Amino acid sequence: MPRSQKTYDHRLRELVRRTRDMTHATSLGVPRSTAAGWLRQPGRATVTIDVLSTDARDLQQEVIRLRRRIQKLRAVVRVLFALLQAFDVDLARRRLPDGEAKSRLLRAIERSERALKLRTVLHILGLSHSRFHCWKRAEMACDLDDHSSCPRSSPHRLTLDETETIREMVTSPEYRHVPTGTLATLAQRVGRVFASPTTWRRLVRERGWRRPRLRIHPAKPKVGIRASRPNEMWHIDTTIIRLLDGTRAYVHAVIDNYSRRILAWRVAGRFEPVNTVATLLEAGQLCAAEDEPPTVLTDGGVENVNQSVDELIDAGVLRRILAMTDLQFSNSMIEAWWRALKHQWLFLNSLDSVEKVRHLVEFYVEEHNERLPHSAFRGQTPDEMYFGRGEAVPNELDVAKKDARRKRLDMNRALSCLICEPAYESDAA
Repeated sequence: MPRSQKTYDHRLRELVRRTRDMTHATSLGVPRSTAAGWLRQPGRATVTIDVLSTDARDLQQEVIRLRRRIQKLRAVVRVLFALLQAFDVDLARRRLPDGEAKSRLLRAIERSERALKLRTVLHILGLSHSRFHCWKRAEMACDLDDHSSCPRSSPHRLTLDETETIREMVTSPEYRHVPTGTLATLAQRVGRVFASPTTWRRLVRERGWRRPRLRIHPAKPKVGIRASRPNEMWHIDTTIIRLLDGTRAYVHAVIDNYSRRILAWRVAGRFEPVNTVATLLEAGQLCAAEDEPPTVLTDGGVENVNQSVDELIDAGVLRRILAMTDLQFSNSMIEAWWRALKHQWLFLNSLDSVEKVRHLVEFYVEEHNERLPHSAFRGQTPDEMYFGRGEAVPNELDVAKKDARRKRLDMNRALSCLICEPAYESDAA
């Protein structure tokens, strides 16, 4: 059986509090501990009603109004709790650096103590007792903000005039050619601000100041050079792979501009211009029937501009254009493939010999040409673009995507949970 709590007349409690004499209660059988609790606790306002002088109808209306107000307050509390949970507001795992926000929260906690216990309020907020009392002590010491606005609490901080001088120099076009670290030392040389480069960089980062360095010339190209058909333009280049024993392997490759297909490649242990010629001749076997010879875009390296390559160009098999010399575009397409080859595959393996590099490059070229779809071709691989076999792939992917979306909707709509099951049952009824 649950133990029932005894209640006593409020007039007896008020008598004990007013006279500070517990014998008035203990003589009537009230436990001494209960009477002592009346003395420790503050008095509560007691509302009495004289039934003979009060209209029962007015009382009922007042009760109804209070009940409606309580319902509204409960609804507001539910919405606020849902908002806190949705934004994952938990002071136990988050910092609150703003001193003003801490002050507002402390005032709200003090007001809520009139109706709730401090332990309950802190539990709702997820705020520990130690952190709460630390904020209270910091508020008394004018140090509630993590970055205190009181100069007395951090006398070594920069003054407002020094901070404003730093902002002017950082954002001034007069010093736009000066790096931020050098600008900090220059400000000391001219006697304006004596602060470390680290402090300058921190202020620039925290305040969001922008250096006036808008690029004017040359304009950065947004889209590189593009071919309209396979074998219209090639890119060739050589990259160096350093092996574990300190020796080097040289990788030569030719990529088609239109399809991004690797037409030919070669791995050698020595840097020889003849390897560039052999790679170009191997790629040229794929376009022997072309009416117009391909245009090869190269850089000015010695492996691309030499007597052997010049003889091949003079024979009319190919045409050569030097990047950034004969035209303003760079040879970036083959450079992008080098970056992918190295960082996405070669550097993930132990490169201990030229033969190992050759084996790894062979695998990656097959993957790149035959299996991996290119983002620029809506799902088509370089082989499909080069040989014209993947025209139906984009439409097939669109149809499959729509079918998968429809199946996903049907599957999710067929499922239910404990919340939505009663709603479905009531709709069916």
